[in-house]
Parts: sequence; structure tokens; C-alpha cells
Amino acid sequence: SGPWMCYPGQAFQVPALPGCRPVLKLQCNGSKVPEAVLRDCCQQLADISGWCRCGALYSMLDSMYKEHGVQEGQAGTGAFPRCRREVVKLTAASITAVCRLPIVVDASGDGAYVCKDVATYPDA
Repeated sequence: SGPWMCYPGQAFQVPALPGCRPVLKLQCNGSKVPEAVLRDCCQQLADISGWCRCGALYSMLDSMYKEHGVQEGQAGTGAFPRCRREVVKLTAASITAVCRLPIVVDASGDGAYVCKDVATYPDA
């Protein structure tokens, strides 16, 4: 296993994490996330390699924006009507920490719990 398994077009396809979409929407809009909804999200993330969890969250966020036709730089529209884009990205980046699921941050195998690449990715 390794980071090369996570790229689109490879044998391993990253799912769009349908169980995490409501978690992101609820958290971002300041609502309480029901335990069952969070459990579904965390289970879906747990089934993904630690190398690929941040990429899966980025793919989920990207697909949510595309479904709502949101352009780069727009805020307060589409999937997250009350949430600034930076807050959406930080919320998505922290889902791994909320689920207490480690991620692998680099080739040395060093781990973390918050996805820095999701939070800083310009198009996310």
C-alpha cells in the first residue's frame, strides 16, 4: 500500500464518501451531527487506507461543489449556504480527527489526524 494507490485512474478508486456528506453539511452549518450519521461516515473512512483518506475527503468536497455548480471563490451558495469556503475546507479536513482515524502524511509513514492538503488545496 502507498499513496500511489489513491490517484484517480488507478486500480483503486476512492469513493465519494456519501456517508460523510451530511456530516460536513451539518457541522459547517453549526448543527449537531446525529451519532448514527457520524458513525456511518467514520465507518466509510475507516474502510479507506490511511494514505487515501484525505484524498477521499477532497474528492467528496470537490464533487459536492461540482454538483451545485459552485465556481472557485464563491461562498454561501450551493451545498453550504451559510458557510465560507475556508470553513468548509477546514471542516472537511478535520473529519478524520473527529472519527479518530489516522492519516499518513508523507512517505516516511508519519501520521496525523487532520488533513492539511484538504485545508490548503486551492480548488477544494
